[in-house]
Amino acid sequence: MIIKRLWLTDFRNHRETEVELDQNTTLVVGLNGHGKTNLIEGLYLLSGARSFRGAKVDALISSGKSSAYIRAEVEQQGRLSLVEIELTTQGRSKAQINKQKVKRFRDLGDTVRVVVFSPDDLELIKGAPTIRRALLDDTISIANPEFRAVRTNFDHILRQRNNLLKQAKGRMTSSLETNLNIWNEQLVEAAQLIGDSREAFIARFEPLVSDYYQHVAGREDVISLQLDADWRAEGLSEALLRAQNDELRRGMTLVGPHRDDLTIVLRALHSRSHASQGEQRSLALALRLATYCYIQEVSGDQPLILLDDVFSELDESRARLLVECLPEAQIILTSATGTVPAGVNPSQTLNIVEGQIHE
Repeated sequence: MIIKRLWLTDFRNHRETEVELDQNTTLVVGLNGHGKTNLIEGLYLLSGARSFRGAKVDALISSGKSSAYIRAEVEQQGRLSLVEIELTTQGRSKAQINKQKVKRFRDLGDTVRVVVFSPDDLELIKGAPTIRRALLDDTISIANPEFRAVRTNFDHILRQRNNLLKQAKGRMTSSLETNLNIWNEQLVEAAQLIGDSREAFIARFEPLVSDYYQHVAGREDVISLQLDADWRAEGLSEALLRAQNDELRRGMTLVGPHRDDLTIVLRALHSRSHASQGEQRSLALALRLATYCYIQEVSGDQPLILLDDVFSELDESRARLLVECLPEAQIILTSATGTVPAGVNPSQTLNIVEGQIHE
């Protein structure tokens, strides 16, 4: 997959950006605050994912505007597609491919596949469980439309069940019990599919992460990945029954896939609390590289690689080892200084000044 041309209109500080992208390596140079990461973010959103910076829609739209537009010409297995996104502060944002409306933003991932490396990737190791759940589900979703649909359905069921628990205000009635049983049945069915998919993915993903970690870190440490999902052992039906009183009191669903975590174990110890920062950074790089490899394996397509000022955060050794791991693919990387490690040979350089690109 190659993104051949990109248009950004009223997207952050890119008022009118149009750029043709090289199929190999593009270096984007500019001072901090001038729009390098905004360009990377726009490209990433084309995959249907949420902003990797955690930004809400309002923050993505230029000041004083009510809508922003991201458009791209994408070549995939010899076919050209036009992908378009309209982000709006009024109503629902929209997406379409070749002028055909896309029902779910996530379905854009069938056309545009992207892996992004950013300085915030340490949060994959150190951050909250929601970040690691997103890594799991976003990666599985890319080549698994069934999981995508089940995950969306689960979120809907969870919202309805939580609303019911809030309205109960701590009191169990016969009507509430009947309605809870209905939602519980649906929740259990969706949860089982999500849990099974996550387990199967981790089994396939773990050796990839381990191999890349050993290369990036330059050592033979053993890595293991584990799904932390207590409800799986007893079954969600039993777990919900056990948690029922607490859920009534707190007005929310306390067990299920929405509380799962991915535990990353290094040398038999939890990496979140026992790994050094250098080891954690190597693990984060390994997770992103493994994501690329997994997507390529299951889709038969090469994702776009985005490197947002990543090398500035790495020592010389890790930078060199990361470069050795990068595949022959379309790569776009940013740098405030324009300097890149040995082995990175940009075939195109773009300079950004106050949201405007100069080639």
